[in-house]
Amino acid sequence: MERYASLKSIASYVPKRCVKNADFEKILDTSDTWIQKRTGILERYFASDDQNSSDLGAEAGRIALERSGLQTKDIDLVMVATLSPDYLGMPSTACLISAKLGIRDRPAFDITTACTGFIYLLSLAKAFILSGTYEHILIIGAEKVSSVLDFEDRSTCVLFGDGAGAAVVSASCDKKNSIVDVHISSDGTYCDLLSTPRVVRQSHFLKQSSLSPYLQMKGNETFKLGVKTLANDVEKIMKKNNVSSEDIDFFIPHQANLRIISAVGEQLNFSSEQVVITVQKYGNTSAASIPMAMNDIYESGKLKNGDLMLLDAFGGGVTWGSALLYFGG
Repeated sequence: MERYASLKSIASYVPKRCVKNADFEKILDTSDTWIQKRTGILERYFASDDQNSSDLGAEAGRIALERSGLQTKDIDLVMVATLSPDYLGMPSTACLISAKLGIRDRPAFDITTACTGFIYLLSLAKAFILSGTYEHILIIGAEKVSSVLDFEDRSTCVLFGDGAGAAVVSASCDKKNSIVDVHISSDGTYCDLLSTPRVVRQSHFLKQSSLSPYLQMKGNETFKLGVKTLANDVEKIMKKNNVSSEDIDFFIPHQANLRIISAVGEQLNFSSEQVVITVQKYGNTSAASIPMAMNDIYESGKLKNGDLMLLDAFGGGVTWGSALLYFGG
């Protein structure tokens, strides 16, 4: 019998504190009108001081588990994508989330591919499932991006929000509910477009680095490269799988900027009904943005079992990727 990997459930979690554009007018030389015009963002959510990425991820993971009908003992592997881990290096955010969910004696690890993180997780989960290594995998994009933002830099701090999205990927014999294809790639020569510099002492004999520890972004260059790369990658995966825009039920791009989403959607001939947009509600939540957007259409009743989704993301590294998959929930 043929073996497939299937996305069995989707879930998300956002912290309670809603930050509207007008709130930034109090601390920055900016305006609600300017932010909306440049980004399409109306509001975003920030975690409290005592909440970390692992807390957000654990909440989303708990819901994803419940919706999958599985128990913690059924999960064979936990993988987390984040650019805002609880700790620098160790322990991994995946280990912390596993502990908070009560998942014991199972492998858990993080990946750092920024906004493309969830698509990278899908690629890994599919490979593990198809190889027969694991049966049920919990994947989570969890971000407290506010922890790496410079709130004196109006070009970046208004763009991002905190949140988490989670999904369970399981083995299946149903091709019509499978992850059809995933494409991931990177080009480190563009590493300076998006970064979070590591500020540590090289040794106790040297002075602290003068680099900023906050997220850095070259906005215009990122925009141009992002639109070109996303459109090309989507065209490749659709052509490879003999799929046209009319075959796609939902196009779910990374939610970074409404202008990028609109430009890519128009270039690929997707209708407004096909394109899922949540950036106005959450801002850019990096690795969490795609599963959070997917969860929005699931909870609204739009996403149904067997619907064909096309995911697309571009992030720091730079990294990019696309995925073609049916919803198996």
